[in-house]
Amino acid sequence: MLRLEFILHMPESRSMPNVSVLIPLALPGPYDYAVPPHMAVVPGSIVRVPLGPRHVYGVVWGGAEGATPEHKIKAIVEACQVPPLAGELRRFVDWVANYVMAPPGAVLRQVMRVPDAFAPPKPMTVFEAADAPARMTAARQRVFDALAERGAMAAPELARAAGVSASVVKTLAQAGHLAAHDLPGDIHFPAPAAAHKRVALSDEQKAVADKLAAAVARQGFATHLLDGVTGAGKTEVYFEAIAAVLEGGKKALILLPEISLTGQFLQRFEARFGCPPALWHSGLGAAERRRTWREIAENRVSVLVGARSALFLPWRDLGLIIVDEEHDGGFKQEDGVVYNARDMAVVRARLADAPVILSTATPSLESYVNARDGRYEAHRLTARHGAARLPQIELVDMRAAPPPQGAWLVPQMVAQVGAAIKRDEQALLFLNRRGYAPLTLCRACGHRYACPDCDAWMVEHRFRKQLQCHHCGHVEPVPKNCHSCGEAEKLAACGPGVERITEEIIGHFPEARTIVLSSDMGGVVAQREAIARIEAGEADIIVGTQIIAKGHDFPKLSFVGVVDADLGLGNGDLRAAERTYQLLSQVAGRSGRRAESRGFAMLQSHMPEHPVLQALASGDRDGFFEREIAAREMAEMPPFGRLAALIVSATNPDEGLAFVRQMAAKIPPHGEIRVLGPAPAPIARIRNRYRYRFLLKAPRQAPLQGYIAQWLEPFKTRGSVRLSVDIDPYNFL
Repeated sequence: MLRLEFILHMPESRSMPNVSVLIPLALPGPYDYAVPPHMAVVPGSIVRVPLGPRHVYGVVWGGAEGATPEHKIKAIVEACQVPPLAGELRRFVDWVANYVMAPPGAVLRQVMRVPDAFAPPKPMTVFEAADAPARMTAARQRVFDALAERGAMAAPELARAAGVSASVVKTLAQAGHLAAHDLPGDIHFPAPAAAHKRVALSDEQKAVADKLAAAVARQGFATHLLDGVTGAGKTEVYFEAIAAVLEGGKKALILLPEISLTGQFLQRFEARFGCPPALWHSGLGAAERRRTWREIAENRVSVLVGARSALFLPWRDLGLIIVDEEHDGGFKQEDGVVYNARDMAVVRARLADAPVILSTATPSLESYVNARDGRYEAHRLTARHGAARLPQIELVDMRAAPPPQGAWLVPQMVAQVGAAIKRDEQALLFLNRRGYAPLTLCRACGHRYACPDCDAWMVEHRFRKQLQCHHCGHVEPVPKNCHSCGEAEKLAACGPGVERITEEIIGHFPEARTIVLSSDMGGVVAQREAIARIEAGEADIIVGTQIIAKGHDFPKLSFVGVVDADLGLGNGDLRAAERTYQLLSQVAGRSGRRAESRGFAMLQSHMPEHPVLQALASGDRDGFFEREIAAREMAEMPPFGRLAALIVSATNPDEGLAFVRQMAAKIPPHGEIRVLGPAPAPIARIRNRYRYRFLLKAPRQAPLQGYIAQWLEPFKTRGSVRLSVDIDPYNFL
């Protein structure tokens, strides 16, 4: 679906008197600079250059473009002591910039977010175990266990590995229980061993693993769709492809959609390869990010597990990219440079001439069609690993059998939770809605609590006694009196969130151990601790949002109850049916992943006849996809057509409206490309910015980016007006 356009660069080795330098800012292009006689730079060299009154970092992009008069060309101040960025990475920056219509410097900023790494590493202090303290708390024991397992570590890394606060490590060091040693530079990441502990695969798994390993050994670009049912052991299969990369002396990148997924994944990786991989995500401290960036630039990291931004690390010798849960919307970056990491991973692999594996139990429609039509190589895993079976799914028609007055769970769902607890198994209640209730209103006057900065209702979080906007993050305490009429004790919570479901299920099973798992409860560390407790069997009931649906393997989980299976079906989104099918299939697939007990999922719905729910209940995934494909093809919607969104926002609604009217008056005529709008965005105000949207619809081969560039060329945003372009939009809000 993506067209590769290659941009030629100068040879890697020739020094130049004048060069063009791309600066990681949203500027129109590179600037020319002179190379001092004593300095040697090549394309890809990271340099420091004057820009106005300050010095900034940039990258030598090629020879001087000649746009600046010779007498005005300033000289490079410093060539940094770091390996130059590889040509394929620079081509990737240019390709992404062209495709998503962002300034190249803004894309380069994704590469250069760790300027501390541009200098040689400073000496670092690491700690190892000395004398154990007389009073050994659980936290202190975890510190000593982490050192015994991984060896000497710097204080921040040790605190993260042990899951303790920095003060615990500091106190132990000050008391002499940890011995400090100064090292001249960074500690290198350990090298995973391809043959450390090979696992026994089923015949089906081994057949697919052998094909993927052979593709890696051949090298050369190809996209592989690893399409396996939940619990089929896809991770173990692509681990064999990683082993082939290591045996070939190249590097592997694994992208995951959620930081919270890494805990269990890292355990499995370490068991297979003998050490953990390097990590890259927003939860890392500054020192660890600097170390990781530098080690990758110096080609010393064999395998890294990261979030979408890991694509922009300074890789050399990439031999494989894996996108796990490739269907997940978390791979789409919506702020700044707007891109889909799944699609860009395919481009990155093409530029590296390496294979890419897209792994999922519920493929995106784009990947499904690409595999069906032969553009991707398809590999199917049709059975769960071992003797485990796919879960049985039952639909409950809430029109015929509603919950009791004031409740949200039907009696048969409550009974299934109780039965699972009685069998010493676990039950999961799933509702993709955070907080206690999505709306709070006054029963006396009808006042509804809305965000002051967005056109959205405030969500009550009763555990925290707060109202919060999930669009801008605005928080305020739950009031005792109505802000509008002043009446006390008249506020009512409308609708359920996970906290309200938790309150209800605890009322039924007060002695059960209940854990709530949601993206806004306690941060990443708390989420990982909760997941570890569930894995260890230290919970009877789990109540969770979509974070619980992604990649977790809970051995004792046998029952899944979906509180509102209709939640994602009614929003008019192009991908509403696809996303709902994927999400509900994934969450149902958390159950019964061991041979001892077949899983069971119950879905509460007010429209059980909906094709998505019928496909789930019957297990007819491919039938659902084919119907969805037929509808998309008839409407010429993705992946059979292309979309782009132009979003104009302004703090002054009149200013924004005037700008979009000017744009509407200058829409270029085109025989194939349609422009819909302008119209207020579905959420018309976020963070006090008023939003307007154009939606462009075009055939697959239409020159969409060129058309947009021609349209926008005469327009310059002024005042509070901002304009953003979203190629292949996923979010229609």
